[in-house]
Amino acid sequence: MQPIPTGLIGYGTAGAFFHAPLIAAAEGLRLAAIGSRRRDDIRRDFPEARAYDDPRDLIADPAIELIVIATPNDSHASLAHAALEAGKHVVVDKPFTLDAASADALIDLARRHGRTLSVFQNRRWDNDFLTVRRLVDDGRLGEVAYYEAHFDRFRPEIKPGWRESETPGAGLLYDLGAHLIDQALVLFGMPLAVTADLTRQRAVARADDYMHLVLDYGRRRAVLHAAMLVRDPGPRYLVHGDGGSFMKYGIDGQEAALREGRRPGGRGWGEDDPVRFGRFTDIDGSVSIIDTLPGRYTAYYDGVAAAIRDDAPVPVDPREARDVIRVIEAAQVSARERRTVAF
Repeated sequence: MQPIPTGLIGYGTAGAFFHAPLIAAAEGLRLAAIGSRRRDDIRRDFPEARAYDDPRDLIADPAIELIVIATPNDSHASLAHAALEAGKHVVVDKPFTLDAASADALIDLARRHGRTLSVFQNRRWDNDFLTVRRLVDDGRLGEVAYYEAHFDRFRPEIKPGWRESETPGAGLLYDLGAHLIDQALVLFGMPLAVTADLTRQRAVARADDYMHLVLDYGRRRAVLHAAMLVRDPGPRYLVHGDGGSFMKYGIDGQEAALREGRRPGGRGWGEDDPVRFGRFTDIDGSVSIIDTLPGRYTAYYDGVAAAIRDDAPVPVDPREARDVIRVIEAAQVSARERRTVAF
């Protein structure tokens, strides 16, 4: 079967370092066109792909079946709407939209047109999260009482670009927070309530650069934390249950590999350094090292191709991505009004 002709809109950080190489690595897809004014970069990296300056021209291309949207967050909804109206299948980079109402409108539009719609939540396939998910699913931790996940960086300088500007959809909550929230919802579903603390810690920050969320699951608590002034990070994951505890340092290396220009699927791809393997402490106090499962970002676009061609389930259901936005909206209210927000 011929691979699905795919058009990518946006060739900034998300498009160039994540989507383009992962689309190219998927057997069921072909990166046929890219919508961006960075023609020199496109010609250098993917000379076989057609370049469009205007995303509307790419959407109108009758040869393109799948549109991938990797543009600033505030343009996701309008571009996805245009692509679905044009009869295309659509992948939207996270966060899905800026508000849950817009997400619901796109979900309904995709249903009415009979098109596949999914959201790129790639960090479901981080090696460390896959390992945590296996421990939770296998029941080795018993009933989880406390889950803590961090996405901490040390970036005292403000990077140029929209992500750290005052534009809608900028800031840490929509960026790294969308990953942390999605992972928590994969493990535990929607919480009963959220309590959030958002602020700007760097002197010249123009968007939130610190977030601390507590998700209420009855007796369980999920703590999600991200900050930009962390020189010496603590554990990436800390999970306690009545069957034991798991602690994991370090972060999946697939993003770093993609930024270095490495292509997915090579030898050692997604593997963790054994010195960073997590530690499990049993109820009797005995300690064992847990091998980290290999990360596999390639699973996402392989899943998209199977959903389009074989009617398989999408790798990320847009309703799940919509729920991430519901938590983000509630977190914004919680931080602004200094109160817990229930669902």
